[in-house]
Amino acid sequence: MPRILTRENAIRWAPFMVLLALIVLFTAINPSFLSQRNFARIAIAAAPALMVAVGVTFIIVMGSIDLSMEGVVSLTAVLFCFLMLALGGTLASGGWIAIPVILAVGAAIGLVNGFIHVKLKIPSFMASLALGFIGTGAAILLTGGDIVKFNDPTFRALLTWRILGFPLMVYVAGLCLVLAWFIQSQTRLGRYFYAVGGGEELAHASGVRVQHVRMAGFSLAGFFYAIAAILQVAKLGQAESVTGSNFMFMSITSVVVGGVALWGGIGGVWNTLVGVLIVAVINNGMVVIGLPDFLQAAVLGLLVIIAVILSTDRRAVAFVK
Repeated sequence: MPRILTRENAIRWAPFMVLLALIVLFTAINPSFLSQRNFARIAIAAAPALMVAVGVTFIIVMGSIDLSMEGVVSLTAVLFCFLMLALGGTLASGGWIAIPVILAVGAAIGLVNGFIHVKLKIPSFMASLALGFIGTGAAILLTGGDIVKFNDPTFRALLTWRILGFPLMVYVAGLCLVLAWFIQSQTRLGRYFYAVGGGEELAHASGVRVQHVRMAGFSLAGFFYAIAAILQVAKLGQAESVTGSNFMFMSITSVVVGGVALWGGIGGVWNTLVGVLIVAVINNGMVVIGLPDFLQAAVLGLLVIIAVILSTDRRAVAFVK
């Protein structure tokens, strides 16, 4: 009979247990935390961040890193608003075309990111960081530092139309998460991500076209960043050059806290979902219990370290760079 209470199972379920412990803690401090209305707030905050985190999960599983998300989200959000306005400003007037176009633009930016990293042999963190700055700069150039708005009630239904108390954008994010899981677990590309992350040389020797897989991974990440941009515009009703701010810390922290190994080959999108919820619950809980703003960042950093300690099997790590 297999043992259930093993160290491996404890490590595997640690992020989920951390999430439950945080919910119990904040509920004990302030019972209003455990309300559907508050959970809806958490879900709204987490939906765009989840899409960014899912995108970067594919990169981290390959053993690389992507720091371009803030620039890509800002640029695609601004382009989405401009395109919507050019097409009449509403989905009914033809603005729906902006959605697939922006998703393609996000994937193309990610492909460029991957091309620079793979073909020019520039480390992924440097190539993606530079591309992120280019994206933010392009967003500033396009907007002139102004805010771009459009008001289409049909599009804003992503935020305003609720099912069982949760806005439509939460369900859209859920469907995209299922899509990401399908790619990760049911496609050859998803298996190649793990093969490359588990050992690039071995994957290459096995016939995997590592460079193509890496570029496909970055392109896929850009696609999910564009989804995040559209959801962020739906949430805010506008876009500007800082629309993607804070997504870098939020997404990478969520991925690691959820149990995806930074050295690649371990974890997946469900780990990322738990990680995003942990960070979102921490952020929301600190507001609910009335913690001063100047302490929230410090407490978040401390809790993130604790969560990573609890969810990481350090015996399996030979060294930490």
